[in-house]
Amino acid sequence: MYDPSRPTTQLTSFYADALRSLELSDPVLHGLFGAELDRQRQTLALVASCSPVTPAAVLAEGNVFVNVTAEGYPGRRFHAGCVNVDQVEQLAIDRAKHVFGARFVNVQPHSASTANQVVMLSLLRPGDSILGLDLDAGGHLSHGAAVNISGRIFEAHRYGLGRDGLIDFDDVEAKARKYRPKLIIAGTTAYPRTIDWREFRRIADEVGAYLLADISHIAGLVIAGLHPSPIGHAHIVTTCTHKQLYGPRGGLIMLGDCAAAPLPDGRSLEEAVQRGIFPLIQGAPAVNSIAAKAYALGLASGAVFADTMARVRSTAAVLAEQLMQRGVRVVSGGTDNHIVMADVLSSFDITGINAEKALEECGILVNKNRIAFDSRPAGVTSGVRFGSNGMAARRFEPDDVSQVADLVIEVLTETEQVSDRIYRLDPSLRARVRQQVQDMCDRRPIAGY
Repeated sequence: MYDPSRPTTQLTSFYADALRSLELSDPVLHGLFGAELDRQRQTLALVASCSPVTPAAVLAEGNVFVNVTAEGYPGRRFHAGCVNVDQVEQLAIDRAKHVFGARFVNVQPHSASTANQVVMLSLLRPGDSILGLDLDAGGHLSHGAAVNISGRIFEAHRYGLGRDGLIDFDDVEAKARKYRPKLIIAGTTAYPRTIDWREFRRIADEVGAYLLADISHIAGLVIAGLHPSPIGHAHIVTTCTHKQLYGPRGGLIMLGDCAAAPLPDGRSLEEAVQRGIFPLIQGAPAVNSIAAKAYALGLASGAVFADTMARVRSTAAVLAEQLMQRGVRVVSGGTDNHIVMADVLSSFDITGINAEKALEECGILVNKNRIAFDSRPAGVTSGVRFGSNGMAARRFEPDDVSQVADLVIEVLTETEQVSDRIYRLDPSLRARVRQQVQDMCDRRPIAGY
């Protein structure tokens, strides 16, 4: 058992020796690690689906627990040697319960997509009907997209957005009544507005469906009280830990007061989820990743995290406003979270893929994204998705965000579209903007980087 009075200075030499060993035994890989660290320091990441992991979380994931096989759950393992593993996993569970206000948490999913698969395969049968947000409207692959396993195993139906860019609840209700889904998924990957969990639950109850809330993109805002929590409304809540928790890549499944609710087969919802992870979907958990989840969840209860989440929301709002003031069409006319969706095709007469590549050349990282009623395929798109998690980690102020908007506008205005996938950009402009971005990143470094 862990003894807090026992010194652990041996860890310092262990990690120092490991780094030296990597450098000597595989200088190519060691060099790539260094090159990637430099790239992250010198570029401005506005990719909404990630955040810069704290250095301590990086260390927490690269830990000696990777050597332990730990099938099962704390106190109920199928292998010996799990006394410390049990404490780590329970620590992660307790911290997740605390920050999210959940009654039950499973911290073993390898990703939020895995967590969603667990929910579906635990509660449904192949061929059952599900209802999720359309991919083009900002939904996620794991919510029933035709190219995903969720759309192949289940009869997937999709609701969409109205012309105002908001979730069309008339469409949700009409589709629910028509298709009588066993599961309704309320969650997004490219939706900039607040989600009305109460309305989703009303519709789910009307048709006798389970409600799954996937909060992967807004988990940090939920913790900080800057977005309504679904815990009291959804039957099941899933999230990842890297998008907005500044932690490792992995997932969580959470339940509120309905954890003990009985299912038709006599199991409780909690029991179904536990067995859905192991042994149904996963074998041994990645305990090293669970340790990093525990660390990130511990930080999420602090004042620094709350301040970062406030900055996440404020910088996104400023970016949306600055882009709109410069004539860019922003989907839904703004944002309530960290996502800003820009229609670059109508604003600059260039495709999303060309905008993404041109900005990357200049050190600004975004991702192409389809928007509602998009006429371009997923590999091209009419839109670009911006995210503010990276700006918040760098502690950007409104003036910094205004400079970002200026640089984005300058680059996209000067990008000449040759075809949907080919563009031209003046090398002198590229060099000048890249230097400005690097100067900005040097002025506002990521803490610890």
